[in-house]
Amino acid sequence: MRLLSPRLAAALLALAPAAAVPCTSAMVTRGATSDGSTFLTYLADSHTLYGELYFRAAGLHAPGTMREVIEWDTGKRLGAIPEAPVTYTRVGNINEHQVAIGESTFTGRKELHGPSGILDYGSLMYIALERARTAREAVTVITSLVTEHGYASTGESISISDPTEAWLLEIIGKGEKQKGAVWVARRVPDGFITAHANAARIQTFPQKDKETLYAPDVISFAREQGWFKGTDTEFSFAATYAPADFGARRFCDARVWSVFRRAAPSASLPEAMILGDPAAPPLPLWIKVDKKLGAQDVMALMRDHFEGTSLDMTRDVGAGPYALPYRWRPLTFKVDGKEYLNERAISTQQTGFSFVAQSRAWLPGPIGGVLWFGVDDTSSTVYVPLYAGLREPPRPFAVGNGDFDHFTWDSAFWTFNAVSNFAYSRYSDMITDVRRAQAELESGYAARQADVEQTALQLWKSSPEQARAYLTAYSSRAAEAAHSRWKALFGELLVKYLDGNVRDAQGKVTHPAAPDAWQRRVVQEAGPRLLMPAKPEAQPAPVKPPAASAPSARP
Repeated sequence: MRLLSPRLAAALLALAPAAAVPCTSAMVTRGATSDGSTFLTYLADSHTLYGELYFRAAGLHAPGTMREVIEWDTGKRLGAIPEAPVTYTRVGNINEHQVAIGESTFTGRKELHGPSGILDYGSLMYIALERARTAREAVTVITSLVTEHGYASTGESISISDPTEAWLLEIIGKGEKQKGAVWVARRVPDGFITAHANAARIQTFPQKDKETLYAPDVISFAREQGWFKGTDTEFSFAATYAPADFGARRFCDARVWSVFRRAAPSASLPEAMILGDPAAPPLPLWIKVDKKLGAQDVMALMRDHFEGTSLDMTRDVGAGPYALPYRWRPLTFKVDGKEYLNERAISTQQTGFSFVAQSRAWLPGPIGGVLWFGVDDTSSTVYVPLYAGLREPPRPFAVGNGDFDHFTWDSAFWTFNAVSNFAYSRYSDMITDVRRAQAELESGYAARQADVEQTALQLWKSSPEQARAYLTAYSSRAAEAAHSRWKALFGELLVKYLDGNVRDAQGKVTHPAAPDAWQRRVVQEAGPRLLMPAKPEAQPAPVKPPAASAPSARP
């Protein structure tokens, strides 16, 4: 989601209370997956974003109908554009034709802020889902709309996928009083995975290739501004419009690197690439996977805290005694005049909602498209299967079922936050209980998926509407099951871990000591004050002289 300042590090320090903050997205092409699916992931990360499922039903619109444009970040009305004659159902960030979309903001050059237009990046994403039957068509929808009506955001990386293709579109406005935008879109090669996380990713690109699309003036505009003087083949979109700084490498590319290191460990991408050195070579735009990935593998990529690397968030003192892999904001802090940072991992406590979108070419769109949807922290959420053929959103995720300012057990967002926030207090212990419940639900959904889809497919042959109704009911039950289980889980955790207690398998209250490594840190910090006095040494008992012998009775 978008940032409000030109440089990432500064933006994270100066964020307005209602603003959104960095997001992460990845795409896995069908040649890189175990069953031929295409996957797209998206984490909508914000401290003030209420996690819910955006839904809009398909429609037929009379000539002259206008489509309101409401800025996603602020709720402000930006204007209106002519509505398309036909629009498609969108379930969250996937539509009934299995087109899925995600984004992250890279902001870019400050000279390009404040372009003249009425289409913000959020509106463009959701309008594209309403109008596009393929990912390639979605690229055309977005860029054509920007040309006609103008762009209203800063730099964006936008992931777009369908059952057969995955495209990365990067776009940025032309600055104040200029209507259009410059952009490049590239198709991800089959068998590869890509990711982006708030830093522009497209460097040089082929300019005579049907798998690459770009604005006619993407290079000439840079020349006019004096930002580029080389040959066309040397032109780099990212280096020109969003030059990488320390923050882009350390906070953004590090998340991409962590996706790649897990999907393609044989590549051995060095940590030096993402530790902030501006002279380090950039990460590849995409990478070939070592092993083909399934839905659960892709979910696992989104639950990463740099485990097993030097950036591992569970290992330094900031993790506390129970290895908490989260750091509260701000992202950077000062001690004795020096500035330090907290790591920014893929999985973060501030996620409003996230998903893994699955698209499959061999099934009808409403059945083949699945939005594995969850709210709150990706590490502890449950990804619920919501089919692209839904006629209405499940109640626990529905827009209007709760809000960011009022707690209610009726809301999946608040229920999942209740569990995760309690778990943060004794993370290494409680997360085992959370993951056990998570695995039970997600493995159950996965085990039932084939049967559910076979039933839906049989219904589809005679009545597509009955198939949609069936999938709507199934997705609703799946969402209700996750919501109900998490309400029960909160109670179980409260009983088990009340007031620092830990109940054992028999329900007996125990009081296990903090980990030895943490106790040693406590001693190092405050040892003398906490030191118990030594017990006096026990004195040996006095030796008694031997008793005198009784006098002999003999003469």
